[in-house]
Amino acid sequence: MTEAQAWDTYSKQKPDRRPTNATGETTWFNWTQYPDHDPGAELLSVGPGASVLDLGCGKGGNLAHIATLGARAVGVDVSLAQVKAAESRWPHVGMALHRTEAIRFLKESGERFDAVFSVFGAAWFTDPTALLPAIRQRLRPGGASPFPNGPRSRAATAARPRTSTGPRTRTRTRLS
Repeated sequence: MTEAQAWDTYSKQKPDRRPTNATGETTWFNWTQYPDHDPGAELLSVGPGASVLDLGCGKGGNLAHIATLGARAVGVDVSLAQVKAAESRWPHVGMALHRTEAIRFLKESGERFDAVFSVFGAAWFTDPTALLPAIRQRLRPGGASPFPNGPRSRAATAARPRTSTGPRTRTRTRLS
């Protein structure tokens, strides 16, 4: 099974985002798998007219929210099923969707972005030694590139003293 086929299968098994969130909004931003949890798109530090790239956009929920904020929303996903689901759910919000691998898009695109993010996509499943330099090439000076933290391995957790009462859920990285 190829990587794209695996994500196509995942797309069929994952339920669609509900029509509205807890406050009745039709678009919203989630950094975690928990609905209505964590900060929103403000971590991207972008407003109307900004250009934002989502690496591993899936069915496009976060990207649709970015588009409704007035930013140019660009999404990349390796799964054709995910891209088609995003096009079907959000036909009128003005997202640019690309079915390709994140590194390939970053290397082949000449576009620069004010923010690049990945919630459960390339940041989790792409070699960071290839991904981060490629993001840096496409990120405008001063641009934001926040990513949620992935789960730590047992060995890494055991070797590191715990300094807080809860797990870290996100980081913000400036690559410029």
